[in-house]
Amino acid sequence: MTGRPFARLLAWLIDWLCVLGWVAVTAVVGVPLYLTGVTAAVGQVGLNVIATVVTVVPVVLWLSVSESSRQATVGKRVRGMKVVDAATGAPVSFARALVRNTLKIGVPWLIGHAAAIAIVGASAEASVPPQVWVLTAVAYVLPLSYVVSLFIGSGRTPYDLAARTVVRQA
Repeated sequence: MTGRPFARLLAWLIDWLCVLGWVAVTAVVGVPLYLTGVTAAVGQVGLNVIATVVTVVPVVLWLSVSESSRQATVGKRVRGMKVVDAATGAPVSFARALVRNTLKIGVPWLIGHAAAIAIVGASAEASVPPQVWVLTAVAYVLPLSYVVSLFIGSGRTPYDLAARTVVRQA
C-alpha cells in the first residue's frame, strides 16, 4: 500500500484515540498516586517499569493480537486495510506482529517515558542532564522517521521491513 500514506496515518490516529482511552484510565489512578508522593520511593527506574507494564505492554499486545488475528487494528479496519506477510500476502503470526508493534509503538514510547520521567525527576533537583535531552530528541525523531518513510521509497516503514510485513487494502 505504498500510494496511501495518508490513509495509514488516519488509521494510526484512530488507533491512538483508542490508546488514549486506556492512558486516561491509567492516569486516573497514576496521577493522584504521583501527586500525593506515593510513588516517590519507587524512583525513576521503578516508575519506568510501572509505566511500561501498565501502558506500553498492554497497548503493544492489543495491537499485535489485532494484527495477527484479524489482520488489522481498529483504525486499519475502519480504513479498509490489513497487515500481511510481504512475500506471500498471508496473515502474519503473533510473533511478527509483536516485532512490528514493539518497534512501532513500544520502543519510541519507552524512550519517551524514560526521558519524561528523567526530566520531571531532574527538575526537582537540578538541571536536566544532556543525555536526557538526547533521549527526548530520539523519542520525537524516531516516530517522525516512521512517518517520513511512508512517503519515500517503497512506502514501507522500518518496522514493516523488520517484521517483513506490508499494509494493503483489505
